[in-house]
Amino acid sequence: MENVWSRPRKAPRQTLTLERIVAEAVALLDEEGADRLTMRRLAERLDTGSTTLYWHVKTKDDVLDLALDAVFGEVPLPDPAGGWQAAVRELIGGWRAALLRHPWSATMLDRPLMGPNALERTEFLYQTLTGAGFTAPQAAAYSLSNYVMGSVVMQVTWQDRDDEDTGAFLRERAGLYPALAEHGLDHEWDATFDEGLGYLLTGMRQAGKPKTGRLD
Repeated sequence: MENVWSRPRKAPRQTLTLERIVAEAVALLDEEGADRLTMRRLAERLDTGSTTLYWHVKTKDDVLDLALDAVFGEVPLPDPAGGWQAAVRELIGGWRAALLRHPWSATMLDRPLMGPNALERTEFLYQTLTGAGFTAPQAAAYSLSNYVMGSVVMQVTWQDRDDEDTGAFLRERAGLYPALAEHGLDHEWDATFDEGLGYLLTGMRQAGKPKTGRLD
């Protein structure tokens, strides 16, 4: 199936470039969200006509794919010299930070991540896990990617709600839900994410021990 990544790139017209289109699309998405993105609005922000814009991108889906991959491009590639767990923690933490800087991206994660930035970081993750001794790195990578995506979606969904009201609701019903009343949803997002990632990495290390001695 043809997509924006496999389609031949046309020579640029005038001063409008694909890079400028993507940068403006990300800015528009940051300001107004995915629902407000249209090809006409993007063309207006670029001070050009829709015909010129269509020379570079055919559809809104093209723009969204390019914008999402630009977000992945903000994730630094770690130095693997510090060990696989440090590299994975840095990569996953950087991925989360980039997605949270652009909350609209959390609604785009069901799209095929086939852009060069996403693939380069996924390749780094697979190489890191393979180098650590995981003989089937896809399961570990799947767990890590779903953890970061799920945590971002949950934070973006809940951050605009009143957590104090939720906490008060649970405390009033502590007799029915004692564990939730004590620990519930009243937490610090960054600390909770880091702790959960630590649990995941420790579990991965323990699960891999019988297969290889290289996971320390």
